[in-house]
Amino acid sequence: MNISPTKNHLVSLILAGGKSSRMGEDKALIMWQGIPMLKRVYQVAAKCTEKVYIITPWPEKYQSILPTECQWLTELNSQGPLIGFAQGLAQINSDWILLLGCDLPQLKSDIIQNWKIQLNQISPENLALIPKQSQGWEPLCGFYRQQIKVELQKYIDQGNRSFQNLLNQIRVQPLSINIQESEMLLNCNTPSDLIE
Repeated sequence: MNISPTKNHLVSLILAGGKSSRMGEDKALIMWQGIPMLKRVYQVAAKCTEKVYIITPWPEKYQSILPTECQWLTELNSQGPLIGFAQGLAQINSDWILLLGCDLPQLKSDIIQNWKIQLNQISPENLALIPKQSQGWEPLCGFYRQQIKVELQKYIDQGNRSFQNLLNQIRVQPLSINIQESEMLLNCNTPSDLIE
């Protein structure tokens, strides 16, 4: 564990450990408007937070497309986003973590910056600030307090893997979102999602 000694207020953690089975090829490397999706997400994260971490079982696959200052965390096996988040959280020292999937090609820094302002107004009991749509939470574009790691580990130890169920069981401040913000949250899981 390489826990950073200096504490940050807000860092990003990008999950790049998925198997991309529905897509049929590595989502992180798929080009969107000429840029690999992982790089697009990294660029937005770097504008909005003090440091960007990427957790993946395969850092060597992605190092050539990202700047050298990117912080790499090794994911042990690919066991889904919840486990990847828990493993990353254990290696990060920050008040807040902006968790991002690597498959958010329409991510916009101005929207993230606006959401970020709300972190100072959240009561200490709330462990996260997450966009919520009619179909549920958007956990892979949300802000999490460091303190969530206790609840998260308990939840995982009980054999649970669903982000939606976790967020329904803990104190979360929902982010209500407009149409533009909803469009930004498009995540690409299948080839049909890639039609620009």
